[in-house]
Amino acid sequence: MKHILTVCIGNICRSPLAQVLLARDLPGTTVWSAGLGALVGQGADPLSIEVAAAHGLDISAHRAQQVSSFLCQQTELILVMEQSHKSQLEQQFPVVRGKVFTLGHYGKFDIADPYRQPREAFDTAFAAIAQGVADWVPRIHKLS
Repeated sequence: MKHILTVCIGNICRSPLAQVLLARDLPGTTVWSAGLGALVGQGADPLSIEVAAAHGLDISAHRAQQVSSFLCQQTELILVMEQSHKSQLEQQFPVVRGKVFTLGHYGKFDIADPYRQPREAFDTAFAAIAQGVADWVPRIHKLS
C-alpha cells in the first residue's frame, strides 16, 4: 500500500496523530491527513503536539488541509475517526466507497474529538488512535 489518508474534522487534533503513527509504523508508505471541515493552514492543536512529543513524535510542522477529491483518489486506504466521517466522505466523494474505514474498525470503536477539551481527552484520543494503528498495521502489511 503506497498511500494512506487519515481524516477527522479540523485536521489539527486526531488525524495528524494518526498520520504520524502510521508513517512511523509503515516506512515506505506515504501517509497524509486532512479534515472534513479543516482549519486550513492552522498548525496542530498545542495539546496534540504535547501528547505526540510525550510519545517521542513530532507534529509541530503539521498544517491542516481540507480533504479533496484529489487526495481521495490518490489513496488506497482512508482511515477516519468516527463512523459519521465515513458516511460524510462517501456522500461527498462516492469514489471512496470500499476504501474508507474507521481507525477503530477492528476494535469496533470511534475516537472522540478532544478539541477544546483538557489534556486528558487528548491522552484518551491518542491511546485510541495508537490502538487503531496497532490493529491496522499488520493488516496493511498483508495487503501490501
